[in-house]
Amino acid sequence: MAEEKRYPIGIQTFEKIREGNFLYVDKTEYIYRLAQTGGTYYFLSRPRRFGKSLLLSTMKSYFEGKKELFK
Repeated sequence: MAEEKRYPIGIQTFEKIREGNFLYVDKTEYIYRLAQTGGTYYFLSRPRRFGKSLLLSTMKSYFEGKKELFK
């Protein structure tokens, strides 16, 4: 039987979500694509509570080289 995971309500850091075994929809392919494009500025247009802080936290972990979080 699959292990039940909890929703990360109120948790906005990628590291805490991954280490705490919370439910997470993996969008790291988009982080990789964003990092590989040659753009200078990006505007993150999303409504309140739609993951802007989590996206930036994921990018921070990506650029810090925390490979164990992305397995």
